[in-house]
Amino acid sequence: MKKILSLMLVLILVLCCAAFAEDAGYEETVVTIAGADYDIPATVCMPTGEGPFPAVVMLHGTGSTRDEAGNGYLYAAPVLAEKYGIATIRIDFPGNGDSTADYMQYNFKSAVADAKAAADYMAGQENINGDAIGVMGWSQGGTDALLACAWEPETFKSIVTWAGAPDMMLDGFFSEEDYAEAKENGFFVMEFDWRDSLNVSLQWCDDVANTDVLGEFSNGYTGPVLAIAGTNDDTVDPEWSEKIVAASNNKKSATYFIEGMDHTFNVFAEEDLHSLYDAVDATGPWRKERLETVSFFVLF
Repeated sequence: MKKILSLMLVLILVLCCAAFAEDAGYEETVVTIAGADYDIPATVCMPTGEGPFPAVVMLHGTGSTRDEAGNGYLYAAPVLAEKYGIATIRIDFPGNGDSTADYMQYNFKSAVADAKAAADYMAGQENINGDAIGVMGWSQGGTDALLACAWEPETFKSIVTWAGAPDMMLDGFFSEEDYAEAKENGFFVMEFDWRDSLNVSLQWCDDVANTDVLGEFSNGYTGPVLAIAGTNDDTVDPEWSEKIVAASNNKKSATYFIEGMDHTFNVFAEEDLHSLYDAVDATGPWRKERLETVSFFVLF
């Protein structure tokens, strides 16, 4: 009798979970993508239904993970799926999250290669429109997203930056002293309050010093960009979002500023996460419209 009751309870739990997944309007799957030199841990968030859906590659910032600060991307991805019908894939860069690769392997070129690998993975999925893939990036993830569009314009059809940082020579982040240390040792040590330190490669330092990110973006990409920032961001000056749009050659590019929002989109200060969801709701319809426009021209 106890075995029968146990089996019935298991069956009920399975049915409840299945019903919840169906009602949720999305499904998340953890995957591993084979990169050129290492495996890339990723989470795919897929809208329920037949599709084909547009997709977005989500790139995280310095020292963070694919779920982002305060789980910002973890909260954002289901909304993009349920509310706007957009599939997403968020990835861990080397040395972060579940990545087993060394952070010394992270630089501008590797970041773009990882973004491209994630986009190619999504394009290969049956219910994804491979001709309607965009990219978004938070903080340094925005830097990587801008370069991904510049260097892989055939892959990425739209871009959204969240507190995007085209210039990583930021006060208290990367200095001439750090660069000198890297030249002497092959790396410098970047310290954090929330995680272990990272050894930052000389290659990354050279990339930052010698890459005109906005120039690359302006010369290599013709699609639109939406640059979102908070007025209280004291890590990346909100003016950088205006500079990102100014560098764009597309008249549909725009900025979106959220009053009182900080660099981490107030995820640690607001229980209801209203600033974060404001950013998501600015991202979703803008992104959907642009990617569906791409789909229209591809299909017809």
